[in-house]
Amino acid sequence: MKELIQQCDELIAELKKFSKEIIDLGKSISDDRFEIFEKSIGFQLPIDFKYILTKYNGISLLGTEVLALDKLQSSSLSEIYTFEHHEAGNPMPLKFLPFSPDGYGNHYCLDLSNLKDGLCPVVFWQHDTFMKAMTKQRFAI
Repeated sequence: MKELIQQCDELIAELKKFSKEIIDLGKSISDDRFEIFEKSIGFQLPIDFKYILTKYNGISLLGTEVLALDKLQSSSLSEIYTFEHHEAGNPMPLKFLPFSPDGYGNHYCLDLSNLKDGLCPVVFWQHDTFMKAMTKQRFAI
């Protein structure tokens, strides 16, 4: 855990090297908004993601954005989560948390169903690729 936090701090130090003209680092979070958000979506967030967004609630670097719990540049995590899971024509699986849009309707997402040791994989959701439910069929003998 200590090593993970150190890696997060090193990443933050690298981000701070960019000119304020090209990077926007959100304000820190010191309340229970993460816990409220986790309860609302039914999943725990990864340690590194929470740690970095607690320090800087949203990051935008030359238009590449890590969404904030609150609006920083475009929309918030909560707004995008709600839209992509309940309003989009091709709904995203609930286990995916879209955190970084690519500008074309697709998102980098955290696969929250695979949270292990406080970490989870990042996946890419392409909005125009339709997912079909896999079903088992029973055959009569």
